[in-house]
Amino acid sequence: MSQIFRDYIKLTKPWIMSLLLVTALGGMVLAAEGWPETRLVIAVLVGGALASGGASALNHAMEPELDRRMRRTGNRPVANNRISVRRATLFGVTLNLLSFIVLYWEANLLAAALTIGGSVLYIGFYTYILKRSTIHNIVVGGIGGALPPLVGWAAVNGNIELSGMFLLAIVFFWTPPHFWALALLIRDDYEAAKVPMLPVIKGESVTAVWMLAYAILLIPLTWLLYFANASLGLLYLATSGFLGIGFIWYCWKLIKVNTRTSAAGVYKFSLLYLPGVFIVIMIDASFNM
Repeated sequence: MSQIFRDYIKLTKPWIMSLLLVTALGGMVLAAEGWPETRLVIAVLVGGALASGGASALNHAMEPELDRRMRRTGNRPVANNRISVRRATLFGVTLNLLSFIVLYWEANLLAAALTIGGSVLYIGFYTYILKRSTIHNIVVGGIGGALPPLVGWAAVNGNIELSGMFLLAIVFFWTPPHFWALALLIRDDYEAAKVPMLPVIKGESVTAVWMLAYAILLIPLTWLLYFANASLGLLYLATSGFLGIGFIWYCWKLIKVNTRTSAAGVYKFSLLYLPGVFIVIMIDASFNM
């Protein structure tokens, strides 16, 4: 695999993309109360991957100077001048246009519009406005990343219903503790780059308390989805509660023992929590357990 090909793949941030696609697929399966039409699944996964990759590429193109000031991002393709800002921008815009075409043609206008809306929120609202101006950057900016399950729902049903909004809310409230855990791990980078992440401005102890608050809110949110949707059964109720308690425990441990190891524990568990909840949604909605 050539270096240039690897660099273009890196522009798309595949790991973030995979999390978003799991939530989109979960939204589809819940809306369909089982496995949707395969053609539609492929369209949503392809369209979602294109939009996510395109938004990530535009993020690279907009922040090369910021990326160079951070150890974690200093070797990114645009920051390291292996891909030009112009090429990364063209790549990102092209992927988003292809995403809209795929979803509009194979799903519906609502799903296509929500997907592009997510990209616009991430690039125009979070990256360009919020990231360097407020400690609430990841909270408000997280709306864009929370849209994929609603896209999946809309692709199947062509509308926005309460269950779809609960799916969006779960991702939305998961996002701050997940990213604040990462921000705790790389706080020095954010401080050097003058990015006003919560740990930089308010300190580690305040950040840990806010992380716990969001983790606590996830349990009632996941259970409200159970009561709102008859397709979900006791398997989902029990598993989402178990995962929620685990998230709370890791955040509580961070408050009691505020160390890098504790922050890493929250971050790693958060990476298990989100796909765990959406995978059990798919299982339960498919078999009505």
